[in-house]
Amino acid sequence: MSAVIRLKKFGTKKRPFYRIVVMDSRAPRDGRTIEELGYYHPIAEEGKQISFDAGKAVKWLKEGAKPSDTVRMIFNRGNIKMDNPEVPKEAATDQIYPVE
Repeated sequence: MSAVIRLKKFGTKKRPFYRIVVMDSRAPRDGRTIEELGYYHPIAEEGKQISFDAGKAVKWLKEGAKPSDTVRMIFNRGNIKMDNPEVPKEAATDQIYPVE
């Protein structure tokens, strides 16, 4: 089984809301998830668009889960680098890491 970190779509027409989830690579986009890491709400105000658990994200990246392009962009905004994943210092004390 190959795990991927990608977005799972919720919301209504023209009001998207996504959850950042770990899934089997063969599962459909809105299928069964292994674990939820956070959310991405693109139409919310700037400071409240993204929130995810950095510790869980780093754990899955170290286990070999491949992030999608959008999730890679979200993690880069949260200071999680893909080549050597580790929890940022500001996220070490706070489990849920809001990205600004």
